[in-house]
Amino acid sequence: MANFNKVHVASDARTELHDQLALTGAEVSINNLPAGACVPFVHAHKKNEEIYAILSGKGKAVIDGETVTLAAGDWLRVSPAAKRQFFAAEDTAISFVCIQVKEHSLEDYTKDDAIV
Repeated sequence: MANFNKVHVASDARTELHDQLALTGAEVSINNLPAGACVPFVHAHKKNEEIYAILSGKGKAVIDGETVTLAAGDWLRVSPAAKRQFFAAEDTAISFVCIQVKEHSLEDYTKDDAIV
């Protein structure tokens, strides 16, 4: 078995990569909202924080009632308990990656975890 998995992601409304990449420590989704659209629900999590990377377009997130404007190049971390919903701008689509990981689970990173 190879030590890697590769998948090509189309521009579907939402693609979850957990099963496609056999992820064991995170959930990653690719999300595309057309202009004027939104994620159709408000949600929070029990254990997982979410990290959002805005790939293109613009929009907003409403987090615990606070509006956060979003544009390509922005990164956003949301704690598990925060209630959130995402919206594309009225005139522009938005495309973003959501990385979901268990809060406080990172033990080592980059240089401390690397084997050279």
